[in-house]
This record gives sequence, C-alpha cells and structure tokens, in this order.
Amino acid sequence: MSETLHLPYLEPWDWQQFHRHFTLRLLPGVERLEPHGYSRTLRNGEARGWLSVRVLNERPALELTLSDSLQQATQALVGKVRKMFDLDADPQAIAAHFARDPALAALTAAHPGLRLPAAYDPFEQAVRAVVGQQVTVKAAVTITRRLVERLGEPLGDGPAGLELLFPTAQAIAEDPLENIGMPAKRALALRRLAAAVAEGALRLHVDDGADALVRRLCELPGIGPWTAEYIALRGFGVADAFPAADLGLLKAPLWGAEGISTKALTARAEAWRPWRAYAAIHLWDNYAAGR
Repeated sequence: MSETLHLPYLEPWDWQQFHRHFTLRLLPGVERLEPHGYSRTLRNGEARGWLSVRVLNERPALELTLSDSLQQATQALVGKVRKMFDLDADPQAIAAHFARDPALAALTAAHPGLRLPAAYDPFEQAVRAVVGQQVTVKAAVTITRRLVERLGEPLGDGPAGLELLFPTAQAIAEDPLENIGMPAKRALALRRLAAAVAEGALRLHVDDGADALVRRLCELPGIGPWTAEYIALRGFGVADAFPAADLGLLKAPLWGAEGISTKALTARAEAWRPWRAYAAIHLWDNYAAGR
C-alpha cells in the first residue's frame, strides 16, 4: 500500500527545470526519472522506503506518493519534498526584488519559473559536493554511482529501478575508497567528512543559520567556502547561499566574454540578498544556455 497527497505551489513553476537537474545527476538504483515524475529511495530514522512525485497538468500541484513503510512520517516528509522542489517560494516577490538589477531582471523575466532544487538528504548532497570538487558534473556523478554500487544498502521491496539506499556516513568513513576515481586527497576529505557526521562531531543542519553551517564545514580539511556554500544551497535550499567562486557563476554569458571576478560578483550579489541562491540559479541557467 502507499499514500498519495497533493502539494500545491504558486505559479509559475517549471517541471522541465527539475527534469534537467535530475537528468544530469541521476543515481540509478537510488533515483528514477520519468517524463513527468521523479522517484527515490530514502531513510527516515529507522524506516526505509521510497517516495514518488508526479506533475499534475490540471492544477498547480505535485502528486506525492509515499511507500507504506513511511506513512508514520508523512508530515515530515511532505516538508522535505516541498523543500526539494521549492514549492513554497513566491516567484513574483523574487522577480520584483531582482528588478532593481537590469541584467538579472532580464534573466528572471525570460525564465520566471526557475526554482531552487534541493536534495532530499543533506549528507548525500555533501558527499556529492566533495566528490564534485574540480571535476565536471558528469564525472562527479560517475564517481558517486561507484560509491552507491559499492556501499549502498539494498531496499528489498522497492519498485523497479529503486533497489538501493544511498550509503551511510559510517559506510563511507570505513571504506578506503580505493579505485573509485578520486584523488587520494579528496577521498580522504570525503572519509573525514563522513566520519565527522557518523560520530556526531559534525551536525548537518541550519537551525542556527547557514553561516554557522558554512563555518562548521570549513573547519574540516579539504572543504572550502565554495563546497560549504554549495552544500547550504543544494543540501538545504538556503535562499541566500551563494558560492561566489563557482566557475559557472563567474563565466555566465551575462557578464560578457571576460566574465566577472569573484570579488566583483560578491560585491554585486549584496544587492540580491536575501535571495542570492535564486540569482545563482538564473546565472547557472544562463551559463548552461551559452555553452
């Protein structure tokens, strides 16, 4: 058995943006993508199961289905899914704020439905971010798939295509991560991150603010401001997170052939607060369109 709910949102909201996002990053066995839906395996406390979302054409809402094993946690999971698909954003308010910057206003006007895709599991996103340091998205996904294949736990009763749970922090911390395609230094940084989470020395939350999370992450060897800000943005959907040193942000066609410096972008982004992450989404979209 499973439970189905409807999750409304304010229009515009662009499913194709999320479809492109998942297409680039999909982890087979953990995630499944269809033309009008997305599914994944997950842990919630001691429970194991899966969720599935489907776009509804007749109304501005997502249809959420939860496996029977997760129905004791419906309220918490609804909140997580709303965050994943950024269903609580007010796109008109964000667009009005960006209207003060002519360049950004043009991007927003061209794609008013862009939202802030976030991860279901912040630890999974932290792993993806560390693996993705200084490599392409495609290369990072290849390495992360190897992690899943080596260390992921089976989900016995999942639907077709949803057979694996993302590896636990303890599993990653205890594995030497050899022959997985990562430089030894980065593999060590990933194991240290996982160990800190597994031992409780690092708590991945933003209850005390995103800046505090960024500071905690930057205390770990091998994690700098870009990685920490990216984890805040993608792992928690923090609306004002901004990885200013990101290549895609600096080389977006919006800035012209020479791009923009990290210092200049950081200064310009002050006017975009408290929604700098949405500015980043539009700049990444601009970068992708110009490649």
